[in-house]
Amino acid sequence: MQSSGTVLSVFTADDAANAHVLMARAYADGGGSVGPFDAWWSALSSDAEYDPKAMFAIREGGRLVGFVHCWSSGFIKDLVVAPEHQRQGLGRALVLRVFEYFTAAGREQVRLKVLRDNDKAIAFYRSLGMRNV
Repeated sequence: MQSSGTVLSVFTADDAANAHVLMARAYADGGGSVGPFDAWWSALSSDAEYDPKAMFAIREGGRLVGFVHCWSSGFIKDLVVAPEHQRQGLGRALVLRVFEYFTAAGREQVRLKVLRDNDKAIAFYRSLGMRNV
């Protein structure tokens, strides 16, 4: 994806601090929490399923506005898009990129977890062809 200053690319370690800020903003409304940056990044990047090639970023004008972080097992761990950039197709673009990545890697399915009462997320993932299991 690349249009009018919006670019989808591989996530890099340089994106980590801004990704942490986006996650903290996303969790501010409930549904989870994210600890201090150093602890969060250390835990993420040292996890046995960490695969930096399975992380993608969306930037607008060079600024990180969304990202997706997946485990090597084909599991979407986190998908975050800044609130002011939601409902513009950025989350969809990130997940479709994840599908492409894991299909090319030979994975037959991509999994994730969503809180049962998160109707917005459930509808979003269903619109991408995912289903409850």
